[in-house]
Amino acid sequence: MVTKVFIDGASGTTGLEIRERLAPRRELELTVLDDARRKDASARADALNSAEMVILCLPDGAAREAVGLIANPKVRVIDPSTAHRVAEGWVFGFPELETARRQELRQASRVTNPGCYSTGFLAIVRPLVRAGVVPADWPVLCNAVSGYSGGGKSMIAEFEDTRAPNYSREAFRTYGLGLEHKHVDEMQKHAGLTQRPLFAPSVGRFYRGMLVEIPLPLSALPGHPGVKQIHAALADSYRGEQLVEVASLEEAASKKALDAEELKDTNRLKIYVFGNDARGQARVVAVLDNLGKGASGACVQNLNVMMGWPETEGLL
Repeated sequence: MVTKVFIDGASGTTGLEIRERLAPRRELELTVLDDARRKDASARADALNSAEMVILCLPDGAAREAVGLIANPKVRVIDPSTAHRVAEGWVFGFPELETARRQELRQASRVTNPGCYSTGFLAIVRPLVRAGVVPADWPVLCNAVSGYSGGGKSMIAEFEDTRAPNYSREAFRTYGLGLEHKHVDEMQKHAGLTQRPLFAPSVGRFYRGMLVEIPLPLSALPGHPGVKQIHAALADSYRGEQLVEVASLEEAASKKALDAEELKDTNRLKIYVFGNDARGQARVVAVLDNLGKGASGACVQNLNVMMGWPETEGLL
């Protein structure tokens, strides 16, 4: 039986990649409206209500509007935007994050994709909070750098189009200086933290890839956990997972540097624990592709889980 999937907004960076990943799949029929038909309210409403699965590759406001146009109770929705990541009634689409999450996704009619930064953040922080290694009220710090594709078409032009009025030659920039980045709410909620993490995002002059780092002052944490305890809490959480891996302490110790592009063009996420027990300090770093596990790949993974298809279909 073929499943009808409608991508609303397939012309953006994430939408194009989702469409590319799904196009060869025989178990689904992909529907996309051209720009002219998308501007036709009746044609768009019909597409939203006649599909079995709708993927919303839209800005936040337009995503909320699209959900409001769906009157058919049988239509299921995946929203990669920020619009519904902390909303009631939506399942947070990170299959590996919680034990019961896959079952929740199988039954869900509304699923929201995590943000790229929050994917790396939550992959590290949620297991540590759940294990009691990091208290829920701990003032978590997070440093991260992403490839410029994370800013969509406008930022891609800013870094690539020499004719663009805002063309930039910057090698690296930090931003979010007002401490109001849109991913922080979901980071706090889904990590189980009682206070907002301090988040310092950055962009580098590379197209895709990402590093998300959580520095941990082990000597200041309750119980003074060691590096092995941090590693064990993470390794236990992801044992047996196909797409999330925790590097061995030996592999981490062999690293002299970590490349943000290490996992580009994949849907994988890898966590490294770097630490020094004598100094009472650790740095835990997640490596992922901001457009893979951080966006389009995650959306396809959620679709697979929701439909009961092989979870890694179209991803490995």
